[in-house]
Amino acid sequence: MSSSLPAVLRPLTRAVTYTRWVHLLIATVAGVLTGYLRYEARHAGAGVWLWYATLPVPVLMLAALVPAMRRVEGVQARLLLVPGPQDPEGRATAGISTAPSRSWRDRGRTAGWLLLRLEAGVAVSALTVQLPTLAVAFARAAAGQRSAFTGLPAIEAPHWWYGLLVPLPLVVLFAVVVGAGSLMAAAAPLLLGPSAAERLASLEARTERLLEHNRLAQELHDSIGHALTVSVVQAGAARAAGSDEFTDRALAAIEETGRQALEDLERALRLLRQDAPRPADRPALTEAERLLESARAAGSAVHAEFGGPLETLPGPVSREGYRMVQEALTNVLRHAGPVPVSVRIAAGADTLELEVRNPLPGGSAVPAGGDQGRGLRGIRERAALLGGEAETGPGDDGEWRVRVRLPLRRLG
Repeated sequence: MSSSLPAVLRPLTRAVTYTRWVHLLIATVAGVLTGYLRYEARHAGAGVWLWYATLPVPVLMLAALVPAMRRVEGVQARLLLVPGPQDPEGRATAGISTAPSRSWRDRGRTAGWLLLRLEAGVAVSALTVQLPTLAVAFARAAAGQRSAFTGLPAIEAPHWWYGLLVPLPLVVLFAVVVGAGSLMAAAAPLLLGPSAAERLASLEARTERLLEHNRLAQELHDSIGHALTVSVVQAGAARAAGSDEFTDRALAAIEETGRQALEDLERALRLLRQDAPRPADRPALTEAERLLESARAAGSAVHAEFGGPLETLPGPVSREGYRMVQEALTNVLRHAGPVPVSVRIAAGADTLELEVRNPLPGGSAVPAGGDQGRGLRGIRERAALLGGEAETGPGDDGEWRVRVRLPLRRLG
């Protein structure tokens, strides 16, 4: 409907025009309260608006020193100057901060905003009262009645042609309201916008969220990929064996692996729904035995060697180490099948060492897709983020090796 109206009338149909008008009228409250403290303000006619525009200034300057005032003004500006639904990132009102003042610069900008809002609000409020009154005076004069309203010149000689002037004050009021509202909406990001420190903090928080989401995506890849690989290997082995007993064991292993994958999926989804993920919910190296059992259930003969107090490892190292072992075993099952695997997890005083070895299929130098997949790259990335290093590739003895060394001292 509004699209068919002339552009000059379109603001009449927009709710934001009226919320901005309300925002400006509210600004006059401080002037009214302080103005009525003076006797003259109650009898000065149109001059009362001058009192309203000047008397509250010292009070507002003192109020700007209160850190919470910036939050109050920011909330009002967001609700009334730029109302409407916001996207998840808050971009619709990203230019207006709702944080309290943290520096004298913030307080100075808040003082400037309060002063601008007061003066613009008093001007708009005065016109909101006087211009409709003037339209009524013109209408009375057009009807042949003399009019004398406080603050307006008296019309001593009424005439019908005054009727032509009736719409003029209302048009002027409409133009002033739209213009003043647009002015306040443009000034709000300048005077109430986030400081450089706030923008930096917001950017860092957003970066942390993106990194956390990327990490969860990697974990889902590792966990679900491991479960699917084990299930595929188990199903293929059961079909080839043709044994009811082996098939039952394979189905039990698939069921257990699927249950663990569902737990990991639920954990990841729960973390995504929370503002502050809880890393303690993630599996650690103390639970590595379930990975080994999963590989054994898929048909691999797993030889494991554990050394050192794994339960005392720093949380980030233990959790990331678990995922590295999981991905290394998944890589073995995916590219080499149910072959013998050697796993060594050794926690020393300064270093955690992880090693997964398996014979190369068919004597090939590199398993198909081995070093090109996301999994091995993820192992190297995890190690680098912890200040360690990871080596993946074929050894001289015809085995594929994944070796990881992670420092403990700096994280302990």
